[in-house]
Amino acid sequence: MSLPVPDLELTLDKLKESLRPIAWSDEEYAAVERKIDEFGKDKQQGPMLHKRLVQRAQEKDHWLEEWWDDGGYLGYRDSFTLRADGFDDHPSHLRQTPAARAAGLARAAMLFRKKLKLGQLTPEGTKDAPFCMDTYRWMFDCCRLPGPEGLDWSVSYAKEGDQGDSGHIVVIRKNKIWKIDAAIDGRILSTEEFERQIQHIYDNTNVDHPGVGVLTASNRDIWAKDYNELASSKTNSEILHTIQSSAFIISLESTAPSTSVEKSRALWHGDTLNGHAIGLQNRWVDKPCQFIVYDSNYAGFMGEHSVMDGTPTVRLCDEVLDMLADRSFDHGTPSASTASIEPTPFEWEISDATKKAIVAADQAAMELIDSQELTYHLTPYGKAAIKKFGVSPDSWAQMIIQLAYRRLIGNEKRKGGTYEAATTRRFYKGRTEAIRVVTSESDAFVKSMDDPMVSDAERKSLFAAAAKKHVSLAKSCGMGQGIDRHLLGLKKVLKPEEKVPALFSDPVFARATYWVLSTSAVFSKHFPEYGWGEVVPDGFGVAYMTGYDDRLQYTITSRKEMPNARFTQEIAKAAEDLYALHQDKARL
Repeated sequence: MSLPVPDLELTLDKLKESLRPIAWSDEEYAAVERKIDEFGKDKQQGPMLHKRLVQRAQEKDHWLEEWWDDGGYLGYRDSFTLRADGFDDHPSHLRQTPAARAAGLARAAMLFRKKLKLGQLTPEGTKDAPFCMDTYRWMFDCCRLPGPEGLDWSVSYAKEGDQGDSGHIVVIRKNKIWKIDAAIDGRILSTEEFERQIQHIYDNTNVDHPGVGVLTASNRDIWAKDYNELASSKTNSEILHTIQSSAFIISLESTAPSTSVEKSRALWHGDTLNGHAIGLQNRWVDKPCQFIVYDSNYAGFMGEHSVMDGTPTVRLCDEVLDMLADRSFDHGTPSASTASIEPTPFEWEISDATKKAIVAADQAAMELIDSQELTYHLTPYGKAAIKKFGVSPDSWAQMIIQLAYRRLIGNEKRKGGTYEAATTRRFYKGRTEAIRVVTSESDAFVKSMDDPMVSDAERKSLFAAAAKKHVSLAKSCGMGQGIDRHLLGLKKVLKPEEKVPALFSDPVFARATYWVLSTSAVFSKHFPEYGWGEVVPDGFGVAYMTGYDDRLQYTITSRKEMPNARFTQEIAKAAEDLYALHQDKARL
């Protein structure tokens, strides 16, 4: 089933509704409302563009795919904002060494890859509809490449007919690249065989090597230039091919983060030491799947997802960690024929230009890392209590964010909107749609919470209306009936010589998609840490989890000049206030 093109009139009605709480005055709202009406009624504007979009949808399997991949990701030129997931402890019945942990991840991930290639993964979906699994093809054997003219592309080395019983992985230690053939003679290596080779890497990588990996964390145009210089060497070109065609990467990092904040930051942007971005030097940011193992035995995952969203890799990590937690997991049987096989080491040829590029990229990475703040909060209650109140946990978590943010900014005018990702994977090649969380209903609820003239009964009623509206929006977006992807399509079919409709430059229209709050939720029982960075300079990234019975989990990121810690305090207070509102005389 193809992604639908929503009805133009319905989209414009929803747009009006979404902009009302974003407008700073009645006059400002009236102005944008007039532009929406003009856009919808003028045959040379909305109706004409919509007709073109419908025609495109009839001619293509997925009318949005190219625009979204290129505009949303591959054309983005700044250093990546990546999602990172921290794993729970290595199962106690397994060997507690970094080499053993990395080996277990390698074996289990290769088995998952084999199931994927054999078509044996259980299809995903809801009770209403199955989900499209197309983007899984970008999980393994793939890489993003820097484009020299403002646009990257992704390349896949997956082979037609591959049964998942061949391939290699790349392991990075102290910035040195190593290759491990993950399958020999049609057999995936056993955990013991992986461990022996990974331990060899630990034992034979005793000094730091040139931190080429940090180049991948640069501005994409700079990386494209540096990439060409690096690849001009035949030796380096072979190394690049080895990295890009690998099933996945395992980064063995020589630090030991301990607190949740330290772990989150270490996974998010890599650790730093003596003014250097040592974590990013030891990674390859362009890979969609990269497991990270620290000397403390802590582990996690970092993923580039320009052509694949986060939910497939959440499933990958979940199934890998479930396998390893199962005492009956098949770790494989080592073969005597592999006893003498060692991983293949690679040495970069570093030109003077590449030396300078590494220094510059490291400095830029440190400036970016030093500009960032991250805080972490767990509420004293979770999904179990929220469901007893008859409320969607996701809507509850979002209303906490709305209340906290309003209290944070006080009477200040709202600078932008709140983005929440909704999956559209019920459609062929579906990705995401934006839930516009800010509504008139959510604003009314938020205002009531600090108005002494409003009773608790009325506050609960306003909250119920806000939560109901949020659920309705989420369902609509999941059905491909959101606003933002449709509006993107209408902009894209506009021809260069045509006059741009006034609506597209309206300040309220633009403000609504200035995502001062970029939010999203996944859930895994294995992820005590999870998050990403903010998407606008004066905004926050808010990663949260609602799947735990006993807690909600929030990770909040921003630039250092933003009141990050205070925002987290407001989230904590809002969570308490919302709980107290629903349970008389509650004591947390």
